[in-house]
Amino acid sequence: MAFPNGFLWGAASSAYQVEGGAAADGRGPSVWDVFAHTPGKTWEGHTGDVACDHYNRYRDDVGLMKQIGLQAYRFSVSWSRVLPEGTGRVSEKGLGFYDKLVDELLAAGIQPWLTLFHWDYPYHLFKRGGWLNRESVEWFGEYTQVIVDRLSDRVSHWMTLNEPQCFIGGGPEHRPLQPGWSPTFAQRLSMVHQALMAHGRGAQVIRARAKTKPSVGWAPCGVTSHPVSGDEQDITAARLRTTTVVDRDLWNNAWYSDPVCLGQYPETGLRLFGNDVPQIMPGDLELMHQPMDFYGINIYNGQPTRMGAKGVPEKVERPVGFPKTAFHWPIEPESLYWGPKFVYERYRIPMYITENGLSCADVLSLDGQVHDPQRIDFTTRYLRELKRACAEGIDVRGYFHWSIMDNFEWEEGYKQRFGMVFVDYITQQRVLKDSAKWYAGVIQSNGSGV
Repeated sequence: MAFPNGFLWGAASSAYQVEGGAAADGRGPSVWDVFAHTPGKTWEGHTGDVACDHYNRYRDDVGLMKQIGLQAYRFSVSWSRVLPEGTGRVSEKGLGFYDKLVDELLAAGIQPWLTLFHWDYPYHLFKRGGWLNRESVEWFGEYTQVIVDRLSDRVSHWMTLNEPQCFIGGGPEHRPLQPGWSPTFAQRLSMVHQALMAHGRGAQVIRARAKTKPSVGWAPCGVTSHPVSGDEQDITAARLRTTTVVDRDLWNNAWYSDPVCLGQYPETGLRLFGNDVPQIMPGDLELMHQPMDFYGINIYNGQPTRMGAKGVPEKVERPVGFPKTAFHWPIEPESLYWGPKFVYERYRIPMYITENGLSCADVLSLDGQVHDPQRIDFTTRYLRELKRACAEGIDVRGYFHWSIMDNFEWEEGYKQRFGMVFVDYITQQRVLKDSAKWYAGVIQSNGSGV
């Protein structure tokens, strides 16, 4: 059985992780430039200064995408490459890079799917308060307008924000994305509030100024819980943990997606967060709640869940020796069934899997090839669960593998390899891994072979 007709097959990346050219053509610094250059913050002091040198090698990289048969490529724009200070002056050379990339993709028959923000916040704006400053909403709107005015004659698919749960919600022990600063819980809630309004402003700008009919969405984490059994009570418990706020933290779906998709913060979160909830000004929720053409969701794993004795959902410890990736993330294919199912049932918006994949300890073998059977096995298992969701009527319309090529994995530096294309970071040689060749077959058959 294949996936539904018209199902879209792609792969993804982000600007700071692949582009390099950190100071090329007047690009301004982002928070990640500063963070990565702070001693002790990244593995072995790695930075994104060069990364995959995609800024100079994009033509060859698009050629590899075409060789694989990608139908779509999800990439992000470096805000500070286009506006070095975050607002005001536009870098024509920086903007021109994305002009050339989009043209190259279209010439190869690959749809460009553009993410406006994938964590690399302009450092000059961070020094002015970043997401804590309500002006950040208009800063993002100005940036969006620059990109839309230049690229929307050729780009039709837009994502505003990638994973606010990570770039704001994670505590200092989880993802310290803001250099030298650990905001309080109340400050993080305020940052989320501004970021969600920025999403809304960005969506407004896209719809008002796009030269071709736009398809607008975003790409939050899919914080998925899955039931440990087929018992209806365990399914209910997993649904509650996936679609409401159960814990007093920001690692959830509802606090972000309810305002965007339903126009209100969830009552469960309002009760738990209490006085830390920021003041909601007239019009704030209306701004967040813009029409959405699709809901992008990034899912790598989930949390086994059951209904507790007192009717409260509870996490279940994984068994000794449970399967893990090279990143020590759990391998849980069922998360790509239950996550889309629960989220779609709540919001009823067409969905795309905008990230899914794993890190492997890939090496260039003596035969000059890169053999990654674990990635093929992992992706097969996950796609089978996604196919199951589609067969049950969950409106999932496409899948983007993370990632197209090995790249800078944030504070992990170049330790983790997520790509279907192997990158030798010294020579910048690219090699299609076995998984890339396998994925080409998946695309050709519309997934009938998985």
